[in-house]
Amino acid sequence: MDVEFTEKAREDFLSLEKELQIYFKKHLEKISEMPPRRHLKFGVPFCVESVTKQARLVYEIENNKLYAIRCFALHKDYEKWYMSYK
Repeated sequence: MDVEFTEKAREDFLSLEKELQIYFKKHLEKISEMPPRRHLKFGVPFCVESVTKQARLVYEIENNKLYAIRCFALHKDYEKWYMSYK
């Protein structure tokens, strides 16, 4: 499965520390091979993957392509984004 980053996800990813980028890459590979489908609540049309205790990857799978929507290093930032849909 191909992986594509949205513009915002690319910005998020490049702003992460190198070690955290490696974790995100590994999770993207894992998801593309065997996608778990943990959907978000409140009608948000995306899935989420816990990369570390704090870090979250928001993604969508469409037409056999994995789209990275956002990459969050801190749960607080993820929660703030997530709650904007409530």
